[in-house]
Amino acid sequence: METGRRFASTDRHCEERSNLNAVAYILAIFFLLISSSSFAQKQSTKMDDKQIVIYQLLPRLFGNKNSTNIPYGTIEQNGSGKFNDITDNALDGIKELSVNYVWYTGALAHASLTDYSAYGIKPDDADVVKGRAGSPYAIRDYYDVDPDLAVDVNNRMKEFEALVKRTHAKNLKVLIDFVPNHVARSYHSYAKPKNVIDFGAQDDVTKAFSAQNDFYYTPGQPFAPPTGGAKQTPITSLQDGKFDENPAKATGNNVFSAQPKYDDWYETIKLNYGVDYQNGEKQYFDPIPPVWRKMCDILTYWTNKGVDGFRCDMAEMVPIAFWNWVIPQVKKVNPDLIFIGEAYNPKVYKQYLDEGKFDYLYDKVGLYDGLKRLIRNEPNADVKDIRFVWQKESAGFGHRMLRFLENHDEERIASAGFAGKAELALPAMVVSATLGSGPVMLYFGQEVGEPGKGQEGFGGDDNRTTIFDYWGVPNHQKWMNNGAFDGKQLNENEQKLRAYYQQLLKVTSTSDAVINGEIYEVPVAGNMNNRMYAFIRYSDKQRLLVVANFDRTETLTANIEIPDKILKVKHSSPVTDLLTDKKLNIPAGTSIPVTLAPVSAQVIEF
Repeated sequence: METGRRFASTDRHCEERSNLNAVAYILAIFFLLISSSSFAQKQSTKMDDKQIVIYQLLPRLFGNKNSTNIPYGTIEQNGSGKFNDITDNALDGIKELSVNYVWYTGALAHASLTDYSAYGIKPDDADVVKGRAGSPYAIRDYYDVDPDLAVDVNNRMKEFEALVKRTHAKNLKVLIDFVPNHVARSYHSYAKPKNVIDFGAQDDVTKAFSAQNDFYYTPGQPFAPPTGGAKQTPITSLQDGKFDENPAKATGNNVFSAQPKYDDWYETIKLNYGVDYQNGEKQYFDPIPPVWRKMCDILTYWTNKGVDGFRCDMAEMVPIAFWNWVIPQVKKVNPDLIFIGEAYNPKVYKQYLDEGKFDYLYDKVGLYDGLKRLIRNEPNADVKDIRFVWQKESAGFGHRMLRFLENHDEERIASAGFAGKAELALPAMVVSATLGSGPVMLYFGQEVGEPGKGQEGFGGDDNRTTIFDYWGVPNHQKWMNNGAFDGKQLNENEQKLRAYYQQLLKVTSTSDAVINGEIYEVPVAGNMNNRMYAFIRYSDKQRLLVVANFDRTETLTANIEIPDKILKVKHSSPVTDLLTDKKLNIPAGTSIPVTLAPVSAQVIEF
């Protein structure tokens, strides 16, 4: 966006602020706020009238038409999607699902075995790369995009900027990953602005810890790649068991050893935010550590490219004090940015939202895990997990929890290891989309039942779609239809599944009861058991009865009594099942009779 590029990448406001005198500081803030106001007016990301619906995709996989799928295949063998493959037609297809934010996972340059030395980018060492294409979470240059995703590698940033512009033109917002906890072992920025100093370039490597260092070290010990974990693979011949790093740096998952294990995040190195983990996690935040300022500059750089928000990887592994400092700093550039934290400890959710300034957090440990048990029909599955989430775990801030059933870390619903059939998750999807007013997320291919099959490469046949390899995604490719993005290769069941998602999100993303309403749990009635759940969402403008039957064999039959306080709310007539648009022949009264088949759901407006 032109407005974004007015804030040049050389605007090092995160660092310069500390060096301004008082008068200059006030003036700088004044002019920055004026500019930010102009940016916000032209690039507003507010969704006050709609629920945020996020569509996550990996450009490397999303636009790839190649279906060769050789395990550990090269980019020449298996192909790679490009930024340019995400066309107007593709974006229109995404918008059919009521999506308003697209999360472009793996857009930034990350460690890879593919050789771009002809363009001044060296291939990485196979001993510290996972897979052939490499993990999108092992960033090797924070100021560059992945060359795999460019038609013209020399023009890769312009192709990304064109994608941002194309996305915005469809009234969609752009999310990218921010990976603050670690970088690739081979980190080196070829594309950084002239005044940017690389991570570690000024470190005192004789010290295991210094608040002024960017990394943690094991002085006197060279790094040794892990041994014993890997089987023979097509990239084994590229590995010699060596990687030149002396002294060794701490590994991304807080492993302070010169030789991490194979199941560690050995391909990454931990960034130092001023916490001495080996000495009681003592904190050194004053003066502000160099990593803080560098990360603030990186976030500002991408904000200036027109990015509308950041999904922050492993947010809990970074001090909350950093988030408290950096998020308000970057929002001065664009106040409408959103920050989504990947978080797994419910005990600190509220702290990360209030003190850490996040807009939204993952609801993985609570709602996702509970719904997964219900989808899989596990013996200990119980709808009490749904109740616990909104009544206890996220009570008071459920509107700031992001709900999902798939993402790049989780098993595909239709995979053999999860449910084996995508339709078994539809009641859970209805609950995810209606339980709160926070964001709902889809992972590309979820809406057409992508099964995640195949021995893809590093990830193996793990019920997931690989993030480490070049690969074609079969069900998604049917919808893509060689770039037409019209779904004409989908079979009847896949088309019905996508239509279900389309209708559900059309209803929930614009529902006043979902976006602004209260929630009331329906008491157990009729033959309701611990695999059946009902609740009412209601506002001054709308009332919805949501009923979900996770039971594989029993039909839910109940007469749902509506409390007087909800009956007084403005109602709709006639009573309608919004997922089918069918008018229900139910007489006006104080109750709604429900008959719901196994593994199904209803959203009834009344």
